[in-house]
Amino acid sequence: MRGVAMKAGYWLAGVLALAAVDVQARTPTATTSAADAATMAARAIASQQALDPGAAAAVVYDVSFPNAVHHEAQVTATFRGVPPGPLRVQMARSSPGRYAIHEFAKNVYDVTARDGAGRALNVGRNDPYGWSVAGHDGTVVVTYTLFGDWGDGTYAQIDATHAHLNMPATFLWAPGYEDKAIRVRFRTFDPRWKVATQLPAARDAGTFWAPNFQYFMDSPTELSDFALRQWPVTDAKGRTQLVRLAVHHTGSEADVDTFAAKAQRVIAQHYALFGQAPRYDYGTYTFIADYMPQIAGDGMEHRNSTIITDQRPLRAANFAQINTLSHEFVHSWNVERLRPAELEPFDFTRANPTPSLWFAEGFTQYYGPLMIRRAGETSVDDFLAGLGSTLSAVVNRPARRYGGPEEMSLRAPFVDAAKAIDQVNPNIYVSYYPYGAMIALALDLQLRQRGLTLDAYMRHLWTTMGDPERKYTPADLERGLAEVTHDAAFAKAFFDRSVHASALPDYAPLLRQAGLVLRPAAATRGWAGLTMVADDGGVAVGETPWPNAPAYAAGLERGDIILSLDGMVASDPAAMRAMLAAHRPGDRIAVRYRQRGIERSATLRLAVDPTFELVRGETAGVAVTPAQMAFRTGWLGQ
Repeated sequence: MRGVAMKAGYWLAGVLALAAVDVQARTPTATTSAADAATMAARAIASQQALDPGAAAAVVYDVSFPNAVHHEAQVTATFRGVPPGPLRVQMARSSPGRYAIHEFAKNVYDVTARDGAGRALNVGRNDPYGWSVAGHDGTVVVTYTLFGDWGDGTYAQIDATHAHLNMPATFLWAPGYEDKAIRVRFRTFDPRWKVATQLPAARDAGTFWAPNFQYFMDSPTELSDFALRQWPVTDAKGRTQLVRLAVHHTGSEADVDTFAAKAQRVIAQHYALFGQAPRYDYGTYTFIADYMPQIAGDGMEHRNSTIITDQRPLRAANFAQINTLSHEFVHSWNVERLRPAELEPFDFTRANPTPSLWFAEGFTQYYGPLMIRRAGETSVDDFLAGLGSTLSAVVNRPARRYGGPEEMSLRAPFVDAAKAIDQVNPNIYVSYYPYGAMIALALDLQLRQRGLTLDAYMRHLWTTMGDPERKYTPADLERGLAEVTHDAAFAKAFFDRSVHASALPDYAPLLRQAGLVLRPAAATRGWAGLTMVADDGGVAVGETPWPNAPAYAAGLERGDIILSLDGMVASDPAAMRAMLAAHRPGDRIAVRYRQRGIERSATLRLAVDPTFELVRGETAGVAVTPAQMAFRTGWLGQ
C-alpha cells in the first residue's frame, strides 16, 4: 500500500465507512480535531454495525473483479424467501439524479442461476430488460458478468486502477424485494483498494448493507487506492456530523490537502445558508471524487454522498473541481430532502420527470458559485464574469419563446445525457440549470429590495418541507414565497410571469442596487451569429444560428461548409472570426457556402452583438455609494 501522510483530523480508513482507522498525525488545523474525528469514527462504526442485518438479509450481492483490466466485474445476487413461481430479475432503466432513460441491461451478459442447493436453473428472457428464473426452491442465486467503461455519475467504470460503480448500472434487482434489507460484499482487484460509499459498514470485512432497495440504488461506490480526508462539522443546532472526501487522482497528497481545505471553507457557507445540516442517515456525508484521465466529467448527488468526476488533475485545473463539489453539496438539502413530489419514490423502470427542475437544479446552480464567492475562494470579478455570461445567454436565448422554466424542466428526459439518432432543433430548448439560476438571481434581488433574501426563502422551505422531508409541488413553492414575503400577490405575480411563463425582469436596475453595471460586451463589433469550426482543411458552421442572427436569415445551417466571407477564401476559422470582428453593425458581407452538396450565396447584414457582461461600477467608472456597497457585501460576502 502506498504510504499516505495526513493532517491530524484526517484519517486513512481500510474502508471509508470507518471499519478501520489508521492515523498519521501532522500539523493540526484550527478547524479539525483528531480526538473529535476518532470519537465520531468509533460511534459511527458502533451505530452502523448495531443495525447490521447480518446473514438474514433477503438480498445479498457479491462483487469481484477477476477481469478488471478488460472492464468486467463478476456479480452474484442471492434472493431468499422467493415465493412460488418464476422470479423476475432486471436491470434499471433510470438512475437517481438522472431524468432520462439509460439502458443498463445492455452491459449485462453470461447470466446463470442456481437454487439454494446449488442445482442449475433455467434462465429465460422475454424482453431486453430482465430475465426470468423458474423451478427454484425458495432461493435464487443469479451470477452475471458486467461490462463497465464509462466513469461518470450514471454508469460504471472498471479497470486496473479502480471500480467506479453506480448501483443501477451495476446490480440487477427483483421486483417485490424493494422493502428488504440488502448486503453487498466487495472483493477488491488490488489489495491497495479501499471502499468509498455512503452504505454503512457491516461486521464482515469489505461488506456493507442498506436498509432497503431505494437506499441501496442511491449509494454509488468507488473502489480504489484513494486519498481520504475527513473532518467533523457542527451546525448551528449543535449537531455534529462527519464530512468525508475520498479522492482518486494522479496528483500529490499536498493537492488533496489544499482541495480539502477549500472544501471545508466552502461547505461552511452551505451550513450557514440553510442554518443547519441535513440529518445524514448514518452521521456522515461522503464526497467521492475521481480525477483521472479516463473518467468523464460529471457530478451526481445522492442522499448522503455525491460523485464528482473530472479528467484534469486538481492542481492542473487550479482546483476548479470545487465548483462541482459546491453545486452537488447544495443538493444534500435541495433535491435529496427538499424534494419534488414526482421524484419520490424513484421509479427505476422509466424516466422520472418533474416540472420543478428549474428550482431543484437551477437554484442549486445559482448557489454553488455563490457559496464559493462567500467563502472567499473566488474574486468578485470572477464571480460576476460567470454570472454575467450566464445571464446574457439566458436573456438572449430564443428558446424562451417556446416555454418557461417548467416546460424546460419537463424536457429533461430528452436532454439529460439522453441519446437519440435524429437531430433536435437546438433553438427550442434552454437548460433548466442556467435558466433556473437566473430565476433565482431575479428573485434574490427582488427580495433584497424588500429587506428579505433568497437565503431566507430557502431556509423557510427547508424548515417547512425539507427537514421534515415533505415532498413539494410548484404550488408549495409559491405558497412558501407568499409566507416569507407576507405578500401572496407578489408571489403569484412572480410565479405567473417567470415560472409558469417565460418573462424575465429588467436585471439592470436590480443589479444596480449592488453597484453593478450590465453593459454590452462588444457594442461596436458587427455580429453575424455565426460559429465556425475547422473542417478537413476548411471552415464549417459549428452550430445552428439563433433565429434572430444574420446568419440564420442568410440561410446558414450547422454543418454547412463556408467557402468565402467578404471575398476571403475560408481556410482558417480564427482568420474568419478576426475578419468579422473588424466589421461594424450594419456592414454587409457576402458569403458563399456549400449546403448538402449545393453551392449557395447570400449577404450577411451584421447586427449589434446582443452579448452583455456584468461588472462592478468601479470597473465601469461609475460611482458606487456606501448603500450599494453594503448591499453587495450582504449578498456576495466580504
